[in-house]
Parts: sequence; C-alpha cells; structure tokens
Amino acid sequence: MRQWMLAAAIAVVVAACATTTSPTGRKQYMAYSDAELNQVGAQAFNEMKAKQQTLSGGQQSAYVQCVVQALVAQLPAEWRSLPWETAVFVDDTPNAFALPGGKVGVHTGMFKVAKNQDQLAAVLGHEIGHVYARHTNERVSRQAATSGVLGLLGAVAGARYGDGASQAITQGGGTLAQLGLLLPFSRNQEAESDQIGQQLMAQAGFDPAEAVNLWQNMIDGAGSRQPEWLSTHPDPQNRIASLRQRAPTLQGTYQAARNAGRTPRCG
Repeated sequence: MRQWMLAAAIAVVVAACATTTSPTGRKQYMAYSDAELNQVGAQAFNEMKAKQQTLSGGQQSAYVQCVVQALVAQLPAEWRSLPWETAVFVDDTPNAFALPGGKVGVHTGMFKVAKNQDQLAAVLGHEIGHVYARHTNERVSRQAATSGVLGLLGAVAGARYGDGASQAITQGGGTLAQLGLLLPFSRNQEAESDQIGQQLMAQAGFDPAEAVNLWQNMIDGAGSRQPEWLSTHPDPQNRIASLRQRAPTLQGTYQAARNAGRTPRCG
C-alpha cells in the first residue's frame, strides 16, 4: 500500500469531522467535542494526583500557579474560563504537561532546568499552547481515522486475497502511517506550541528570548536521542533555531506588556 493511497483514504474519513482553525491559522479536523476531551483530561489529572506524590502548597506550587495564571490571562475569554488547575509532582525528571480542560502538571525536576520565571514560562506556555490549539483532540481524531481506514482496507484485501494480505496491510500500513503521517503531524504540533507559547510569554511580560536558553538547558541535561524523523518532537537544535529567530520579533510585544504593567513577579 502506497503512502498516497493511505493519505487519500484518511482524507475521506476526516472530511466527516468538524473543521476548526488553530490559533496559528492551521485547519484542523476534530472527531470529538471539547467537552468530551475536557472531561477525559480532568479524570486523567485526578488519577495522576491520586497515584503520584504531589506538593501541597509551598513555594514551588505557588511559583507554578503564578506563572500559569499570568499566561492564561492572555488567552481568549473562552479559554480563560476553563477550570485551570496546577499540580507539582515529586519527580526528578524535567517534565511538564497540560491536559484538556486546563490541567497543568510540573515535575520537581523541571526546576533544575528552568532557571528563572521566564524559562518556566517558556515550558508552561508551550504546554498551555497544546491545550489552546486543541492538539489532544486533533491527535486522537487523526489516530481514530487512521485505524478506521486501515481496518477497512485490510478487510477489503482479506476478502479478495486472503488473511495474509489483510494482515500485511494492517501491520505494514500501521507502520507507514506512524512514520509518514502521525509522527510528522506530532512534530508539527510541537512546533506550533512553541510558537504559541513564545507569543503568550511576550504578551504576559516574560522575556521570549529566555525560551532559547530554556531549550539549551534541556539539551545540556539530556543524553542522546533518536533521529528527528523517528520522533514526535522536533530536533532540539532545529527548535532552538526557530525560537531564536522568532524572539526579536516579539520584543515589541514584550516591552508593550511591561509598559502596560504586566510585570510578573513569580519567583
């Protein structure tokens, strides 16, 4: 099965989905409602808090909440009105995430990489960008469409050529979809969240140039990684290059925010 055949079949399926536009103007296809994904996000967040140790109150919790509040204040009204919630998980890995419905988690290990409030805002702006751009909905919708198309094509092949052909299509097609469609799609989402997050930083009064320093810190603290074409995330050096190129164009927004009194003092 050729990649263009799979892409064409998926296009037929996603055409039946709802069409939206991302904050950067990219067309998106959604198979699920925001309410459905928000409910799933809230449930997953509660389960994580029940299973993992979190910090209750304290300086680090207040620090994260302060940065999140400053960033969320720059979102459109419908996104500001979500029940935003933060939690700090006791975990040495430098990680952070945001789930549909406005649930934001930060590992304690992130504070070793994000050296100041601006760098933490770079991380959290990126994660909030995933929520704002409905990336989870978009990803699961694409995966559902891919699975449905592969199942359909496998059934057709099986009826004509036997079970062997059916298995070859569903297994081989799954690999092709992962490498040729789903992974690049995830990398596009990561790049879009970088753009959104850096914009939110500047609007909230955080220095957008610190996003470059944050990701450099991430590289310095990481080991070897797999090639970009096998990863859901952009190559770190490519990511840094894009952030560095964008930072000067956001300095005017940053200065305007500071002049307007948006001067976060989170920690």
